[in-house]
Parts: sequence; structure tokens; C-alpha cells
Amino acid sequence: MSDALEVLNPATGETVATVPAATRDDVDAAVTRAAAAQRTWAAAAPADRARLLRRFAAAVDAHTEELARLEVLEAGHTIGNARWEAANVRDLLDYAAGGVERLTGRQIPVPGGIDVTFLEPLGVIGVIAPWNFPMPIAAWGLAPALAAGNAVILKPAETTPLTALRLAELALEAGLPEHLLQVLPGRGDTAGDALVEHPGIAKIVFTGSTRTGKQVMAKCAARVKPVTLELGGKSPNIVFTDADLEAAAAAAPMSFLDNTGQDCCARTRILVQRTVHDRFLDLLAPLVEGVVVGDPADEKTQMGPLISQAQLDRVRSYVPDDLTAVRGTAPDGPGFWYPPTLVTGADPTAPVAVEEVFGPVAVVLPFDDEEDAVRLANATEYGLSGSLWTRDVGRALRVSRAVAAGNLSVNSHSSVRYWTPFGGYKQSGLGRELGPDALTAFTETKNVFISTEA
Repeated sequence: MSDALEVLNPATGETVATVPAATRDDVDAAVTRAAAAQRTWAAAAPADRARLLRRFAAAVDAHTEELARLEVLEAGHTIGNARWEAANVRDLLDYAAGGVERLTGRQIPVPGGIDVTFLEPLGVIGVIAPWNFPMPIAAWGLAPALAAGNAVILKPAETTPLTALRLAELALEAGLPEHLLQVLPGRGDTAGDALVEHPGIAKIVFTGSTRTGKQVMAKCAARVKPVTLELGGKSPNIVFTDADLEAAAAAAPMSFLDNTGQDCCARTRILVQRTVHDRFLDLLAPLVEGVVVGDPADEKTQMGPLISQAQLDRVRSYVPDDLTAVRGTAPDGPGFWYPPTLVTGADPTAPVAVEEVFGPVAVVLPFDDEEDAVRLANATEYGLSGSLWTRDVGRALRVSRAVAAGNLSVNSHSSVRYWTPFGGYKQSGLGRELGPDALTAFTETKNVFISTEA
């Protein structure tokens, strides 16, 4: 290890920890260790692997509050959100453990013999996790990868390594083999590139920006290395005339302000049918203005700070002074604070309306009819998630099928459930995570034919 990563508290800007940064040599040594651990792990009885993953889940459950406080400290998440995130890691491990003994192949009828398939583990998986949801998104990769018989090397984001390091300690305490799950904090252009380029890494799981995802994909393509990418988003929230406007307005603020808008699924494009546009805005504006922004460790806080000064500068650049906006309040002084902001009257092609801001900013845009709503919803390079509000079941199905996004909710803003697949269209990513098929994404299908002819 050389150099060091400085971990800041986003609410104060103060340094709370320094963590050694992994080098290319560190990655190489970790891959060697992981490969040996993986062979032992894959050879273990499925019931034993499942039992150890459930123990890991129980260890996370027993340390939920500790993990949540670490997440508040390093990521600025509200304590309520952070507790949910730690619990989500637990749930993902439990869910993945249930699949270990059900990871079955098939028997395929063929002439002259018996044909069977096996789902074999890939080997060592590289998981590159983001800073916006450090714990759960890391678990999206590591839980099914381990359950499928692989080893995992996890590189957390430079700004949020603390929860990942603690999860690795809990895995060992739960009895998982040494070196099966390793955490290597480091810089993307050093440790991240080394993971992507290493011949001993069988697959990369990356969550982050579309720009970096393209670079990861290109490097993996050069090595014919499989990759799962979860990238950016600019998700629509479509409100039709026949919707329950009060319910839609009440749900809208946290659909784009949760995690301070640092969420690829944030509903930052609020599309409202023109006939109810003004009424909906009258309902929504005071709710946005009333969101409680402050100390993320306070139980009453609804929205905390942005992750860094760089992110704060980025968000500010999208909302110039000449834009009409409804604004809430945010603390003054140290920390990376930006108020809840609702932009109205913007051109539908303006950067704030089509690019991913990744902050507490949404735009409200009117539409005329169903066709116009779908056109506006699809008028970005992204296609990760979205919502629509209507009482018409036929319309709900038509529009859901027409919107080019991987995860749609009707009369709800729910995007992520560990039971169901998650992933995006267009430049929002490649592949699917979570759900019943998550384990198979970390396997190769092997076909074996046994002749029965004399």
C-alpha cells in the first residue's frame, strides 16, 4: 500500500479517517490470494456455503447501528437511510444464501446419450462500488458472486471506504474463508484500472458514471471479460390528469431528494399533464420548501449534504441564477450543502432537464397527452427507472411498456427490491443485478454429453 485516501465528513468537511490506497502490486497479490480461496470455497458443500453466508448476514444484522453510523460519517446519509442500507446488505446476503443450493443446471433430451449442464463459478470477481450507496451496491455484487462460488475483490469509492472495510471484517468474524472477500480501497486510475485489466479477474461489476463505465467496458472488451454496468439516470415522474394529485405530490419530493438526489433512480424530470400542471405545482412547491435539511445524524433530518465540494460545484453549475426555481433551505457554514430545488419553466432540452445533475434538483415540465408524455420521458440518453401516476390500468400498462427504462413503478417510486431484477436501457447500463437470476450472472454454463451407445 502507498499513498492514502482522505475520508471527509460531508456535513462538516472535516477529515475523519485516512486509509492506505492500494497499488497495482497490492491488486496482483490480492488476486493470487483470492484465486486460492475461491478454489476451496467452490469445493465446499453448498449447504456449508449457504450457512456461512447466513452467518455473515447475522453478523451484519448485529452491527447494523455501527455500520449505519459509519455511513452517516463518511457519506452524509441520513441515519434513517443508513440503517435501511445496512439492513439491505443483511437481506441481500440472506437472499443469496437461499440460492446456493438451488443453482441447478438442466438435463436436455438428446439422441445417443445424456446431456446435462452445470453452472460453474467464474473465479475471482472484481466489484467496483460507488460512493452514493456504498454498502448496498457493494452487496449487490458480492452477495450473489459469493453465493455462486466465486471470490470477490471489492474496491470501494475513494471517498467512502469505511463501511466496506468493516463488512470484510464481519465476513471473517462470521467464518468466511480468509481472502475470499477482500477490500482494496484505492484510486480508480490505479486500483480500479488494475482490477479491470488483471487477467486473473474473471468479471467486473461496476457502478458509477456513464463516462467511466464506457472506459471500463472498453478495457474489458479488449480482454473479452464480462462486465455488468449500472450507470447514470435521468428518470421521469409522469403525472396524468386522472392521478391522485395529492398522493403524487406528497410522494414527489423524496423521489428526487432522497440521498440528496445522489441516486441514479432519482425522479428528477417531473412531467405533468398540462391540464393539471399548475394545480400540481401548487401542491408540490410547499412540500419541497418544507423538507428538513440538516445534520444527517439527527433522526428528524430528511436530507443531508452532498458528498464533496466537487459535487456541490457540479450541482450549482446546473442551476444558473436566471432559472425560475422553488428552493428549500440548507445550513450555512462548513459542509457541502445545497437546498432542495425545483426548476420550473425550463426548456425541455436544457442541460438541467436532460443531463444527470446528481443532486437535489428536479425540473417540472408540462406535456399534452399520452404520446407527448412518452416522447418527453424517452428524450434523454438514459433509461434506468421512472414512475407514472394514473388511475387508468390500461394507460399504466401502455405507458410502462412504451417508456425505455429498466424499472418502472406505477403510483409509487420504488425502483429497487432485492427480489426483482434491476438494470437500465441505453446509456444507463448493461446487464441486470438482483432478483432470482442474480447468481447465474456469476457463472458459466458448461454442457456435458455422456454417450450411452455401445
